[in-house]
This record gives sequence, C-alpha cells and structure tokens, in this order.
Amino acid sequence: MTTALLTHPDCLGHLVPPGHPERPERLKAVTEVLAADSFAPLLRIPAPLAHEEAVLRAHPRIYLDILKAEIPASGFVALDADTHVSPGSIEAALRALGAVLRGVDMVMGAEVTNAFAAVRPPGHHAEENRAMGFCLFSNVAIAAKYALDHHGLSRVAVIDFDVHHGNGTQAILWDEPRALFVSTHQMPLWPFTGSPDEKGAHDNVLNVPLPPRSDGERFRGEVEGRVLPRLQAFAPELVLVSAGFDAHTADPLAQLHLREDDFAWVTERLCDIADAHCGGRLVSTLEGGYDLDALAACVAAHVKVLMERGV
Repeated sequence: MTTALLTHPDCLGHLVPPGHPERPERLKAVTEVLAADSFAPLLRIPAPLAHEEAVLRAHPRIYLDILKAEIPASGFVALDADTHVSPGSIEAALRALGAVLRGVDMVMGAEVTNAFAAVRPPGHHAEENRAMGFCLFSNVAIAAKYALDHHGLSRVAVIDFDVHHGNGTQAILWDEPRALFVSTHQMPLWPFTGSPDEKGAHDNVLNVPLPPRSDGERFRGEVEGRVLPRLQAFAPELVLVSAGFDAHTADPLAQLHLREDDFAWVTERLCDIADAHCGGRLVSTLEGGYDLDALAACVAAHVKVLMERGV
C-alpha cells in the first residue's frame, strides 16, 4: 500500500486580512514542497466536500447555520479577534473536513496505509458552539467520532503536537470513552487550557505541557516517558494526528525549539504505535505552522516518514 495526500484548491479560497498568520500562502508552501519528485509516489486525492451532516457530529445545527449566515458576499467578517471568514470559507472548511474523513475511509478500507490532509482552515481550536483560533470545524474530533460510529471502532487515539493546546478537540471528545486525546503543547500559551489535571470524563485525556524554550530533547523525553506508554496501553484501532508544526524554533507565534528531525522522530514513533496495534492505520491533518520555510520543511519530513512506513 501507500500514503494518500488529500488536498483541494478550494482550501486556498478561505481568505484572511493582510498580515494574518493563517494565510493561503501556508498551503501553497506545503503543496509546493510536496510537488517535488521525491513525493511522486503519493496517491493524490482531491479532498471531497464533507456533507453538512458530518459537521453535526461535533457541532449543533444552530452553530452551522449561524456560521453560514456570517459569510460575507465580499471581504472579511471577524468572528473574533483571530478568526475571520470570507466568501470561500465554508467551502474551504468542508473540503478540509472532507479530506480527513476520506482519509479515514481510505485507511479503514485498506486502500492506503496512512494519509496526510494538506488543508486549511485548521480545526483543533473549534469548540462545539464557537469558532476560534483560526478554526471553524473540529475536523479531527469529527473524524474520531466518524471512525467510532460509522466504521464501528472501539478505540481511536488522537495525538496533537501543535504548539497550542487543542482545546476544541479536547472539549468535544471530553465525554467520549472510546477516544483518547493526547496533547503536547507550550504552557503558558494561548488558549491557556491543557493543564495535566484536565483528564476527561473517563480519564481519556492526557495533556503534556512544555515550558517555553523547551527543545527537542525535552520534547522527545516527554513523548517517550508519558505519551507512548499511554498510547501503548490504549491500543488504538486508528491513530489520528493533529499535525501542527508551530513548535518549530523559527515559528513566530510561540517559543518552543523543535526542528524538522524532531517532527520526523515523533512521526516515526506514532507510526510504531499504529503498526503495533492497527495495521499502520494513521491519518494526519495539518493544523498550525506559520513560518513558511519551516512549515514546508517540517511537512516534508513528516510526509517522508509516512511514505516510508506506508510501503
């Protein structure tokens, strides 16, 4: 089998005001680096539009209706100080969600071993009734619920190594005993959630905060000492990854000091978990990462490992 790359030009149609860090150029940088000859073996799949019913696995209908009503005919509308929508935002968000769900279907159907969704807007900050942190739909939380209910799984693990805590994913999966949510993130840092005493309603949340200026050695130690044992004990039937690359030392929005080889390393370790428990089934989706060069390099390192492990 191989690795699927799921993306769509509609994800560029989610526009933001000048100077906003979550800009279309992020996805352009990612797609450009993945166009190199070394990535030719990727199975490239256009991200489908998710049905609105899929959104309702995590968000109520009134949230979706209100969000759609905010979409302007031109320009931008600010949902909060950080999160904006433009005329193409709903289509982009539904493509982003559709990419992750199609990735789940593909790995569950043994079409591919693993998958990477190169999409925007990101999703892990979107709460049940609130868009925030550049995010509109909680893509990975929806994918976890979809895998559990549609594919009949009993245990899905979500691992989030974005530098910002995935508050939306955590909140939506808080009372889901079949899902384990694990997050490494900088603390203190926006959104100021993710303390170790946030454990979920069924002891199904593990938060591993890292102090500012933590480097790859500290990150690897925490993953080896806390994250991997918890994942091994959980024995997931599917691994979902919120792949944020803003913990890179060059990123302008935080103060961790990871490098490309650290992201390659953690990808290897998560593939080890997937190999040990679920036939390699892993679906990763892009979250943060705001220095374009660092983002491109980190995505290349991440996807290279997925390809090597997906053969």
